[in-house]
Amino acid sequence: MATATAPAQTAKPQHAKPKVADQKMLIGGKWVHSVSGKTFATTDPTDGSVICNVAEGDKADVDLAVKAARVAFEDGPWARMTPAERGLLLYRLADKLDTHKTELAALESLDNGKPINDALAADLPLTIACYRYYAGWADKVFGQTVPINGPYFCYTRHEPLGVVGQIIPWNFPLLMQAWKWGPALACGNTVVLKPAEQTPLTALRVAQLAQEVGFPDGVINVVPGYGPTAGAALSGHMDVDKIAFTGETGTGKIVMTAAAQSNLKRVSLELGGKSPNIVFADADLDAAVEGAYFGLFFNQGQCCCAGSRLFVQESAYDAFVHKIVEKAKGRKVGDPFSTETEQGPQVSQEQFDRVLSYIAAGQKDGAKMLVGGGRVGDKGYFIQPTVFADVKDDMKIAQEEIFGPVMSILKFKDADEVIARGNRTHYGLAAAVWTKDVKKALRLANGLRAGTVWVNCYDVFDAGAPFGGFKMSGVGRELGQYALQHYTEVKTVTMAM
Repeated sequence: MATATAPAQTAKPQHAKPKVADQKMLIGGKWVHSVSGKTFATTDPTDGSVICNVAEGDKADVDLAVKAARVAFEDGPWARMTPAERGLLLYRLADKLDTHKTELAALESLDNGKPINDALAADLPLTIACYRYYAGWADKVFGQTVPINGPYFCYTRHEPLGVVGQIIPWNFPLLMQAWKWGPALACGNTVVLKPAEQTPLTALRVAQLAQEVGFPDGVINVVPGYGPTAGAALSGHMDVDKIAFTGETGTGKIVMTAAAQSNLKRVSLELGGKSPNIVFADADLDAAVEGAYFGLFFNQGQCCCAGSRLFVQESAYDAFVHKIVEKAKGRKVGDPFSTETEQGPQVSQEQFDRVLSYIAAGQKDGAKMLVGGGRVGDKGYFIQPTVFADVKDDMKIAQEEIFGPVMSILKFKDADEVIARGNRTHYGLAAAVWTKDVKKALRLANGLRAGTVWVNCYDVFDAGAPFGGFKMSGVGRELGQYALQHYTEVKTVTMAM
């Protein structure tokens, strides 16, 4: 495996790293230590140093949080609020996040390792927009009158589910919190959130800000901890009415099993992907190169919808590969607090080792590594942007989710072939097609088995556009009006006239 000779970027940081005190958890409106007294360290992925210690929740803490959420749902002021009042609180939370966006971006970069430019340009605006979007929905969730046979008046009500357990990943902590809290709170539920153990800090800070804008005690509860303890307790809890999980597919199966074996709670899952990104020879090649580069390397490649199977039509293949390799060679890797940095470290030692193992597998299977392949510097979890050409469908790097800055480029002949190959996966989260031919674009968009298909663009997100996967990429949808369906029950009322 190649090893980088250049050190991590040494440009003077333009943003200061925040200093963070040890963190408690939020249960029933109070900031408390864990019942066990245990804590865990959250670390800085640029050097592995400890940022702070965080209260480590487990079953006992989840039990307390669920009990607090149940009381708030049934007996607290939240239960008596009008939908418009709930919406106003969400608007106030969005405004509060906007006021604190520089602080939150720095905290996200510190805990996750993403460049602060990305946190400020993408994570914070999308997070704030998500809360505002669902604030607007709060007083617009209603049923219908239904004409039925006989002298009856029939109507439906959309009622909140109750207590919702939510488990979010470490790649976009702020944004995933918003995707979960927005629709759940707009519909009148109460929540118990377990943030990823790698990145709990922004979830806890947003919870503090939610308290400041007036969310009643117990409506939101945050229990940091590990998946096999806190996550398992939440997924299998008999008094949780719904579990929402974002993460890798194997863990999603565990969550779904626990939900089924406990009380058949409602489940929504946003899981992994191995998304085909398809470039035809008639595409604007420069635009496709930019889109493919962004669609794979953004957020250190730690995106569930990354365009990690890059199919390029054979007549444009050589020119495309040359362009993308030149871009990858110039990518600036280093300190996430420098405004010059394009790529920070992977989130943890575990992810660092995982990505390097996939690079080794690509070389072993015979793919041609054109750039990258090793670490950057001698500390932290920095990995060189890596590009493999001549990748075959049966290679490990073309089949499994890498979740790192490793691009796999495959060659194809025509539309029929690439639709079949694009669909030859257990996943179905996203896909993209690059072409100037509208008919071809529509054919691919209709033929690819994926929850989102981008045409001549990549990673375009909006709070109003639903997101989720086919096949093993998940159950249900995040965002848009569709997400609301996962946070209400429909009740039918029939009255004799």
